[in-house]
Amino acid sequence: MKPSQASTHPRSELLDSVQKGLVLGTAVLALLLPPPGSNYRRPPAEPARIQSEPEYRPARLAEFGQVVPTPDVRHVANWTVYARDHQDKSFIIVDKKDARIYVFDPAGRLQATSPVLLGSAIGDDTVPGIGDKPIAQVLPQERTTPAGRFVAEMGMNMRGEDVVWVDYDAAVSMHRVLTTKPAERRLERLATPSVEDNRISYGCINLPRDFYETVAAPTVRNGGAIIYVLPETRTPQQEFGSYDVQPS
Repeated sequence: MKPSQASTHPRSELLDSVQKGLVLGTAVLALLLPPPGSNYRRPPAEPARIQSEPEYRPARLAEFGQVVPTPDVRHVANWTVYARDHQDKSFIIVDKKDARIYVFDPAGRLQATSPVLLGSAIGDDTVPGIGDKPIAQVLPQERTTPAGRFVAEMGMNMRGEDVVWVDYDAAVSMHRVLTTKPAERRLERLATPSVEDNRISYGCINLPRDFYETVAAPTVRNGGAIIYVLPETRTPQQEFGSYDVQPS
């Protein structure tokens, strides 16, 4: 190979590569840059997003005043007030284990409480078709006060007396305590401190006459109410899907 060829060939390739690179770079810039005289403006940079603090929601709880309820009653009352499960209506809680009723206004303030009489059979479920049975045919094990969430309604029973319907289809209502059978001693049962003797009815919830007429019935008439009958064979969480609410 001649010396002139050895010294000029690599230099020619290098110059050729540089020239090609310049041409290619110029073409790319021509595509990216706007043509002269255009009105092109670079869009303004998007401002940085500021993460706002989550909205503070204080926990609304039921107000019991000087009354000390059972843990289950407090749990359900606090939950329904916080979650507004009672749809901003008055609500009533019946604690079967403690044989007691609690009546709250729409804001969750306890208005009154009283002992009650309940179905004689332990259980939380309604026997299918029980509402169509003559009362004389209702078996002892079928005399349950069903647990659940109910929409209260005023109505009349077969004796022509006004009642608060809890579950119309199952013929379960809240009404004045019955005294037609003196041997049952229903008034005396309401007056004792024990809860064991409060299980005597066929499933209905018996209230003292004064409590029914001045608290329960007027509450339902004036805006309606939601009734929570607490279970005795399940938990409130299982029955209502409720959860604990902690104070703020």
